[in-house]
Amino acid sequence: MKAFLKLIRWQNLLMIILTMVLMRYAVLAPVISKIGVILIKGRGETIPMSLQFPWYDFVLLVIATILISAGGYVINDYFDIKTDLINKGKVIVGTKIPRRQAMMWHSIFNIAGVATGFYISYKAGYLWLGTMFLVVSGLLYFYSASYKRQFLIGNIIVALLTGMVPMLVVFYEWPALYKYYTINAIKLPPIDIIIYWVGGFALFAFLTNLIREIIKDIEDFEGDIAYGRNTVPVVIGVLSAKVVSVCLIIITIMLLYLTWHFFINDTITLMYLTAVIVLPLLYVIYKLVISSEKKQLHSASSMMKIVMITGVLYSVVVKLILTWNLL
Repeated sequence: MKAFLKLIRWQNLLMIILTMVLMRYAVLAPVISKIGVILIKGRGETIPMSLQFPWYDFVLLVIATILISAGGYVINDYFDIKTDLINKGKVIVGTKIPRRQAMMWHSIFNIAGVATGFYISYKAGYLWLGTMFLVVSGLLYFYSASYKRQFLIGNIIVALLTGMVPMLVVFYEWPALYKYYTINAIKLPPIDIIIYWVGGFALFAFLTNLIREIIKDIEDFEGDIAYGRNTVPVVIGVLSAKVVSVCLIIITIMLLYLTWHFFINDTITLMYLTAVIVLPLLYVIYKLVISSEKKQLHSASSMMKIVMITGVLYSVVVKLILTWNLL
């Protein structure tokens, strides 16, 4: 059981669940509650908007997402047996879990995930949305089989899929809001703001995951070059890959402060960004600059994971700010 949980990266799956729950209840819910609307059958009073995508369908959306993700992690380990033996010195598939069993679990997770995705899309009234789960399932397979061996393509695909997780919540909530308030409200107020809020989290997830993927490739340089993988450090060199990572970190920091200055501009956010996101990112830069062995690179990679978590947890700060009108 322990090997199976490690195979499906249970910590990452919990992170996906946390991200989607916080996007719905700590970002979307308080943001739309600040938008007033007058219902046709109401008393003419302006009332706050509320979530319209049913919570039980949201649960199915989360389940579909973690099933597809689990399938992706399984197939990734399946194709990475040789390189993992060099980079990590141990593997799960082929030792603790037979290769055939791993492929069986990959198929089960993907079939169940895609089926659930189409089901909730059908219930939402937009069956075509289910094709996203089918496409993502295919991308994760071909990423493990081919794309991750190609220069930068694999890194960008993983980063895009990571950034897509928070946006999934918007993709299903938006149609529900539009459908309900178009019929029941005198006038549908603009709800574009939910895209900007969640889109900010999605962009942050994309950039931080891209940085972490490149750092991990630097860490796995020996195994990748041994098996002819054209990762960023293999193609342009370890030093240049470090420079790329540092530049992406600087861009991320700049975007954080620009977003704060032009759109939020409150003391609480500034303190949070600086203390638990920017300072750790500066630590990653330091580790990259001085790194001469895997241990230091692994430390930088682990810190990037922490930054990704603190970035998602900023949604709790958003809820507090909006609930208590601290902006």
